[in-house]
Amino acid sequence: MFIYTEEKLQVCEVCMKSYSQKNSFNMHMFIHTGKNIHVCEVCEKSFYQKKFLNTHMRIHTGDKTHACELCKKSFNRKSNLNVHMLIHIEEKPYMCVVCNKSFSQKHGLKTHMRVHTGEKPYVCEVCKKSFSVKRSLNNHMVVHTEEKSHVCEICNKSFRLKAYLKVHLLIHTGEKPHVCEVCMKSFSRKCGLNEHKLIHTGEKFHICEVCKMSFSRKNNLNRHMRVHIVVKS
Repeated sequence: MFIYTEEKLQVCEVCMKSYSQKNSFNMHMFIHTGKNIHVCEVCEKSFYQKKFLNTHMRIHTGDKTHACELCKKSFNRKSNLNVHMLIHIEEKPYMCVVCNKSFSQKHGLKTHMRVHTGEKPYVCEVCKKSFSVKRSLNNHMVVHTEEKSHVCEICNKSFRLKAYLKVHLLIHTGEKPHVCEVCMKSFSRKCGLNEHKLIHTGEKFHICEVCKMSFSRKNNLNRHMRVHIVVKS
């Protein structure tokens, strides 16, 4: 399966890749033969190099040896840590060719592109409603189960999603973490801040389909629509 050259290199006859050490050559040959000699005792998955088995074992042990020095979050693979570090250095090498929005991770860009393509690959098996992100589908499924497992310890009100409980708790704490950079007004919810910003930008996304009058807030549009409603006695 191999050829000895004058430089004492071992060359693979299949792909012509060469090695100076026999051990490295033997390891390489497992790729072509399909022979995996290192077997996981838990799930019996096999690997042709022991280092790959060692990395795989962290799935079963939960061992996360690669820790971020900034936020202390840990990972079972160094490659995952490297991807995570992009969050801290704010490097965003993946840019959308449509709107120029950039992302630190490739899968973030891939998910974002569905905004432009309209693709929604995650479909609810109960009501057939589709979603562009799997997380949104998981959140939606709670609607069908009607389970409200997240309970407020102060007033015992329960919520389907943990995110809803976190927003609710701001009522009790009075915390308003979302601050307008223009006038420094603060809001408990990000959607409230986003709606407030329209005052400064002058943008009016909510348009009346009857008279084309536009509004910065949807509730103002709803109030306006009463003008067009003809009351029949």
